[in-house]
Order: sequence, then C-alpha cells, then structure tokens
Amino acid sequence: MSHSTGCPGLPGNAGTVSRVSTPRSLDLPPAATARRVKVRGIELALLDTVPDGQGGARRSTVLLVPGFTGSKEDFLEILEPIADAGHRVVAIDQRGQYESGGPDDPSAHTLDELAADLLTLIEDLGDGPVHLVGHSFGGLVGRAAVLADAAAARSLVLLDAGPAAVCGPHRDNAKLFRTALAAHGLGPVWTAMKALEEANGAPPIDDPVIAEFMRRRFHANLPGSLLAMADVLAHEEDRTAELAATGVPILVAHGADEDRWPPEVQADMAARLGAPRAVIESAAHSPAVEQPKRTAGVLTMFWGEVESVTP
Repeated sequence: MSHSTGCPGLPGNAGTVSRVSTPRSLDLPPAATARRVKVRGIELALLDTVPDGQGGARRSTVLLVPGFTGSKEDFLEILEPIADAGHRVVAIDQRGQYESGGPDDPSAHTLDELAADLLTLIEDLGDGPVHLVGHSFGGLVGRAAVLADAAAARSLVLLDAGPAAVCGPHRDNAKLFRTALAAHGLGPVWTAMKALEEANGAPPIDDPVIAEFMRRRFHANLPGSLLAMADVLAHEEDRTAELAATGVPILVAHGADEDRWPPEVQADMAARLGAPRAVIESAAHSPAVEQPKRTAGVLTMFWGEVESVTP
C-alpha cells in the first residue's frame, strides 16, 4: 500500500459528501465556562470545564481541537461526561475559527503555527501533559503538535482524522473550495456548500437556531484560515512513521461510516502506528455529535488505560 496520500484506490469522483459537524444543541453544560485567553498574541475562544471526578482524584486535562469549518461547539455533548470522569476539558476555536482571532493571512495558519498555539496553550493551562484530541483537520494539527513536542501530550486521539490529505471526492472538494473562496468570498461559497449538501441528500436542519448558528459560524471564519486549511486537506503528506516514533500513546477512533478517511485507511494507519482502533457504530464523520455517549466512553476508557500504565 502506498502511503504518500493515504488513500490508495479511491477515485476522486467516488462516494458522497456529508455535512460538516452540526451540533444538535448549543446549550452549555453546567460544568463549562466560555472564556477567552491570549495565546501568542491572539485571542482564542474556549470552553473550560470543572471536573467532577465522582469523589476520586483529578485526572489529566483533555484538550479538544476541532476540524475544518468546525468549532468548540462540536464537542458540547461530550464535555460533561468527560468532566464527570474526573478530567478538566478544554475545547477551543483555533486561530481564525469562529470566535477566535488572528491575522487574515494564510501564512499565519499553517500546521506549524496552529501546533505552536496548542503547545503554548498547554503550557499556559499549567496542567500538562494533556490528553490531546483532534477531530478531522484538528487531528493533523494535533499530530503536528506532538511531532514538535511529544512531551506536551500524555496521549493523542485521532478522531475521524487521517494520515494525509483527505480521500476521494473530499480532496477534489478541498481544491474547489480553495479556488472558489479565493475568487468569490465566503457568501457565495456558503451558498454553494448548501447546494452540494442538498444534492448529496443531506436532510435540512430543522432547528432554526442551529441553522442560523451554522451560517453565522461559517461566515465568522477568517478567509485566510480557511484557505490554509483547505490547502492542507488537499495536499498534506503522510507522517505516520514520524508520529509512531514519538512513543506517545495514540488511539485511532472513527465513525463506522467515516468517509473523509474511510475505515480501510483508518485501519491501515492504526496498524502502522501500532495503535488501538475504536469504531463508533451509528456514526459517520462527527461521532462527538452523532454518538456523544459512545464517543465519550471510548475516549475515557482509552485515557484510563493510558493512566493506569503511566500514572
């Protein structure tokens, strides 16, 4: 199997295109507080929880990193069960995403820059090393952070992330997205994305509050951030061997119907990492939204195993 792109044998026009992560509710759990922190001169928006621990000792902090066009809200439904297991949980908007700031220049949003933000935030939280979770594009950022400083991560979960550029039609779409955004701006691209979702059979969002949130979130992204992310999703090379060499405990977790990096790609990546793989049933690309209880259970079980070996 060739590992330059991580997607052998998957033609560029195969498959369907599913909707990006769509929260089912925007209610903030009682344990969570929305706040802003300055990291490397940029204000990042985050949700920060107080762990419950059910009377036990406090466990390692968890840092949740969202994907392309996503945000901290993609993790809302897993914050409370993770906090109940004794973890402090911090979910962020990366620079240029939704409510976080940053310069509107693609060169300021490379994987190296985003990874440096994570590492600085981990240091500022004062709770390191952390359990790092990267969803989709966020997994590529988490990987870059671990490659830059493995000591900052107690573990890394690649949640519906992959070894390299996205597969099949999603790679073509990332290239088309970048071209369209550079030429036409956020508004026309949003309209085209909605039309593509409809053409691929995605059901309409019934809740007007969620529908408006999705529109507002997309338009709040800095174009330079989206341009840089789309470049990564279309062209990122496979760095699985480098990641395996860090020795950081890794879990490959994904929905059973994952399409950006399909199950066979996930299985191959896990094998090359020497990492366990968890398949979350009745979920596709966004299990934290689609199956939050199962996702939280998979994560907390993995962290418990890691902490039992390296207390």
